[in-house]
Amino acid sequence: MTTRDAARAAHTAAAVQRFVETDLDRLLDDRAAADPLPALLVLFHRTAAGVPAYGAFLRERGIDPASVQDAAAFGRLPLMTKPDYFRRFPLPSLCRGGSLSACDMIAVSSGSTGEPTFWPRALTDELAVAARFEQVFRDGFQADQKSTLAVICFPLGTWVGGMFTAAACRHLATKGYPITVLTPGNNRAEIMRVVRELGPQLEQTVLLGYPPFLKDVVDAGIVEGFAWRDQAIRLVLAGEVISEPWRDLMAERLGLTDPARDTASLYGTADGGVLGNETPLSITVRRFLARDPDAARAVFGQARLPTLVQIDPFERAFEVHDGTLVVSGDSGIPLVRYHIADEGGVIPHAQLIGQLRALGFDAEAEARRGGARGVRALPFVYVFGRSHFAVSYYGANVFPDTVIIGLEQPEIRELVTGKFVLEVRETDDRDRELWIAVELSVLGIAAAPDPLRDAVADSILAVLRRLNSEFANYVPAVRQRPRITLWPIGHPEYFPVGVKHRYSRSPQRG
Repeated sequence: MTTRDAARAAHTAAAVQRFVETDLDRLLDDRAAADPLPALLVLFHRTAAGVPAYGAFLRERGIDPASVQDAAAFGRLPLMTKPDYFRRFPLPSLCRGGSLSACDMIAVSSGSTGEPTFWPRALTDELAVAARFEQVFRDGFQADQKSTLAVICFPLGTWVGGMFTAAACRHLATKGYPITVLTPGNNRAEIMRVVRELGPQLEQTVLLGYPPFLKDVVDAGIVEGFAWRDQAIRLVLAGEVISEPWRDLMAERLGLTDPARDTASLYGTADGGVLGNETPLSITVRRFLARDPDAARAVFGQARLPTLVQIDPFERAFEVHDGTLVVSGDSGIPLVRYHIADEGGVIPHAQLIGQLRALGFDAEAEARRGGARGVRALPFVYVFGRSHFAVSYYGANVFPDTVIIGLEQPEIRELVTGKFVLEVRETDDRDRELWIAVELSVLGIAAAPDPLRDAVADSILAVLRRLNSEFANYVPAVRQRPRITLWPIGHPEYFPVGVKHRYSRSPQRG
């Protein structure tokens, strides 16, 4: 073994030992009360000195790393972007020491914004992400006390979701959690086989995957006569904003008694890993705001409801730039003021809790009704998603998460999967029309298409008028009703199997 290999092995062993021996409560309570700036400056100086691409990035802009010693100087550093940073430099130069050998795995981003991107990482980079899973599994699912089957339902292969999630869950098992991990990926038949045969042998089963796909799995199980309510099922979600009606629907079908502790969404990216996670407190807040659009407007500036997570600012530090998120954190490719471009914001814990109390809601007291776990004074980050997933129609942005709510209304939700594609089409007369392709569930395929098409259009239109003031005021009344097309599950035109779903398409001629 070379000296370099020995040093790397020692570094990895020390990191794993710290992870295994660290008490989550003590760590996060200490960090909630501490200033993350010193750790942020250490990250910057290590990256400037040890990552060749970042050193060149700074030199091109005439920045002396020694001059960056406080928050103001850090805030003046240039933003990292994919075009200006990641795609300009060779991949090895983006890594510590300028070598891919500093990492032991490479994942591929989904390519939802264009060309897929490679993201190297090492085992030590996964431990910060595993801590986010630990919050979910410990605080919500009490997996430190219950034998748990973790079923990875994200696609496997080079794509980041499945392998990263499987690794994080195994790290929790290494820490002593009674977790058993299986990786059927997005193979619905194999998932059902695993849950049927192994689920009853453990105290609870956690399904981890993209929300529309997990809904497909649950719906298919119901059609097959599988009694989901006979098992203690929990859900870990990622990749998309869900609505609270969606959470309620899944709770009803699975028999979940406490949605704030039986489900959790993760906010993550291929480049940064899991950046934040829903907690019992953040879900409690979100469910209150879902019931009161005026309160949501007071908090977020609009009735549209974002994903609301809490973060560990020592692992992933957030800023806001022109209404979009910027993150810094260590990884296989260290990130210093990386512009994710997700629309959202940051709210200090005390500010949000105080604002909610002024609105008559004591979020912390309500969250503690289900137990003290998961009620921590960590900052909040909210994420609407990327604005390019919306379509512009008569000057109004139509966002996928608003359409989702329309598809989750009681009169139609059994008949659709929740997947759809937004398009703005131009007719031969140059009129613009809003088209929405909707994927049918197993039950929906058997329904009469014309009444269902009308019911879907009515439901979506009602939600758009209620929650999207731009749509209600900008779009002429005669042009507001969407044109609906219905498609079977997995149709290759709009809903191909095995790739990450896209909720919008570029404008086209009808």
